[in-house]
Amino acid sequence: QVQLVESGGGSVQAGGSLRLSCQASGDTYSIYCMGWFRQVPGKGREGVATIDTDDYTTYTDSVRGRFTISQDNAKNILYLQMNSLKTEDTATYYCAADRTSYCGLRPTDFTTWGMGTQVTVSS
Repeated sequence: QVQLVESGGGSVQAGGSLRLSCQASGDTYSIYCMGWFRQVPGKGREGVATIDTDDYTTYTDSVRGRFTISQDNAKNILYLQMNSLKTEDTATYYCAADRTSYCGLRPTDFTTWGMGTQVTVSS
Protein backbone atom coordinates (compact mmCIF):
# COMPACT_ATOMS: atom_id res chain seq x y z
CA GLN A 1 0.00 0.00 0.00
CA VAL A 2 0.94 3.63 -0.52
CA GLN A 3 0.45 6.43 2.00
CA LEU A 4 0.40 10.11 1.06
CA VAL A 5 0.86 13.14 3.32
CA GLU A 6 0.49 16.69 2.02
CA SER A 7 2.08 19.83 3.45
CA GLY A 8 2.75 23.42 2.48
CA GLY A 9 -0.72 24.89 2.42
CA GLY A 10 -1.51 28.24 3.96
CA SER A 11 -2.85 31.72 3.38
CA VAL A 12 -1.45 34.09 0.79
CA GLN A 13 -2.51 37.24 -1.00
CA ALA A 14 -3.49 37.20 -4.64
CA GLY A 15 -0.42 37.26 -6.85
CA GLY A 16 1.65 35.37 -4.31
CA SER A 17 3.17 31.90 -4.40
CA LEU A 18 3.01 28.66 -2.44
CA ARG A 19 4.66 25.28 -2.85
CA LEU A 20 2.81 22.15 -1.84
CA SER A 21 4.60 18.91 -1.06
CA CYS A 22 3.33 15.35 -0.88
CA GLN A 23 5.44 12.69 0.81
CA ALA A 24 4.76 9.18 -0.43
CA SER A 25 5.65 6.10 1.60
CA GLY A 26 5.02 2.37 1.46
CA ASP A 27 4.97 0.53 -1.88
CA THR A 28 6.04 3.58 -3.88
CA TYR A 29 7.64 1.40 -6.58
CA SER A 30 4.13 0.52 -7.75
CA ILE A 31 3.10 4.11 -8.50
CA TYR A 32 2.73 5.09 -12.17
CA CYS A 33 0.98 8.42 -11.85
CA MET A 34 0.68 11.10 -9.18
CA GLY A 35 -1.39 14.22 -9.19
CA TRP A 36 -2.84 17.19 -7.41
CA PHE A 37 -6.57 17.77 -7.11
CA ARG A 38 -8.59 20.43 -5.34
CA GLN A 39 -12.04 20.80 -3.90
CA VAL A 40 -14.16 23.61 -2.52
CA PRO A 41 -17.21 23.02 -0.31
CA GLY A 42 -20.28 22.09 -2.32
CA LYS A 43 -18.36 21.22 -5.48
CA GLY A 44 -16.77 18.13 -6.91
CA ARG A 45 -13.08 17.37 -6.79
CA GLU A 46 -11.16 18.93 -9.69
CA GLY A 47 -7.97 17.68 -11.31
CA VAL A 48 -5.22 20.31 -11.22
CA ALA A 49 -2.09 18.59 -12.52
CA THR A 50 -0.67 15.09 -12.95
CA ILE A 51 2.75 13.61 -13.67
CA ASP A 52 3.75 10.08 -14.67
CA THR A 53 6.93 8.05 -14.27
CA ASP A 54 8.29 9.53 -17.51
CA ASP A 55 7.70 13.04 -16.12
CA TYR A 56 4.93 13.64 -18.65
CA THR A 57 2.69 16.34 -17.19
CA THR A 58 -0.94 17.34 -17.66
CA TYR A 59 -2.55 20.56 -16.41
CA THR A 60 -6.06 21.86 -16.22
CA ASP A 61 -6.47 24.98 -18.34
CA SER A 62 -7.04 27.35 -15.44
CA VAL A 63 -3.59 26.73 -13.92
CA ARG A 64 -1.43 26.14 -16.99
CA GLY A 65 1.44 28.62 -17.02
CA ARG A 66 1.02 29.42 -13.31
CA PHE A 67 1.42 26.03 -11.60
CA THR A 68 4.22 23.50 -12.04
CA ILE A 69 4.07 19.88 -10.94
CA SER A 70 7.29 18.01 -10.32
CA GLN A 71 8.60 14.99 -8.44
CA ASP A 72 11.75 13.93 -6.62
CA ASN A 73 11.87 10.19 -7.19
CA ALA A 74 14.80 9.66 -4.84
CA LYS A 75 12.88 11.17 -1.93
CA ASN A 76 9.39 10.07 -3.06
CA ILE A 77 8.08 13.63 -2.90
CA LEU A 78 5.59 15.26 -5.24
CA TYR A 79 5.52 19.06 -5.53
CA LEU A 80 3.14 21.68 -6.81
CA GLN A 81 4.66 25.13 -7.27
CA MET A 82 1.83 27.65 -7.44
CA ASN A 83 2.61 31.15 -8.71
CA SER A 84 0.40 34.13 -9.52
CA LEU A 85 -2.26 32.75 -7.22
CA LYS A 86 -5.84 33.93 -7.66
CA THR A 87 -8.73 33.98 -5.21
CA GLU A 88 -10.40 31.24 -7.25
CA ASP A 89 -7.47 28.93 -6.42
CA THR A 90 -8.74 28.79 -2.84
CA ALA A 91 -9.51 25.15 -2.05
CA THR A 92 -8.40 22.07 -0.20
CA TYR A 93 -5.62 20.49 -2.26
CA TYR A 94 -5.22 16.71 -2.32
CA CYS A 95 -2.36 14.54 -3.48
CA ALA A 96 -3.27 11.30 -5.26
CA ALA A 97 -1.49 8.30 -6.72
CA ASP A 98 -2.39 5.36 -8.92
CA ARG A 99 -0.77 2.25 -10.38
CA THR A 100 -2.53 2.14 -13.73
CA SER A 101 -1.29 3.60 -17.01
CA TYR A 102 -3.93 6.34 -17.05
CA CYS A 103 -2.55 9.69 -15.94
CA GLY A 104 -5.22 12.23 -16.71
CA LEU A 105 -7.23 14.56 -14.52
CA ARG A 106 -10.21 12.36 -13.60
CA PRO A 107 -10.34 11.97 -9.80
CA THR A 108 -12.27 8.72 -10.09
CA ASP A 109 -9.25 7.03 -11.68
CA PHE A 110 -7.05 7.51 -8.63
CA THR A 111 -7.15 5.01 -5.80
CA THR A 112 -4.86 6.49 -3.14
CA TRP A 113 -5.40 9.88 -1.55
CA GLY A 114 -3.88 12.09 1.09
CA MET A 115 -5.88 13.98 3.70
CA GLY A 116 -5.52 17.35 2.00
CA THR A 117 -4.02 20.74 2.78
CA GLN A 118 -5.88 24.05 2.74
CA VAL A 119 -4.87 26.88 0.41
CA THR A 120 -6.54 30.26 0.93
CA VAL A 121 -5.89 33.16 -1.43
CA SER A 122 -7.19 36.56 -0.38
CA SER A 123 -7.68 39.66 -2.48
